[in-house]
Amino acid sequence: MISVTRRQDNGPKRATHGSLSEALVTEARERGVNVSRACEDGLASEVRREGSKRWQEDNAAGFEAQNTYVE
Repeated sequence: MISVTRRQDNGPKRATHGSLSEALVTEARERGVNVSRACEDGLASEVRREGSKRWQEDNAAGFEAQNTYVE
């Protein structure tokens, strides 16, 4: 499991290619939003969410056993 607790700004960067809505990118730039940073923040959030989901799925049997024991 990959755990992302904070962004590693000092780590190496990797160039990627992705498609974003032209209107959204234009609006972001007009408002001074750093598009690369926003994409990285969103990706980090999604990785954390998916990691949490997988951890819960991987440990579901343990949760059920604990609940049964408590009952």
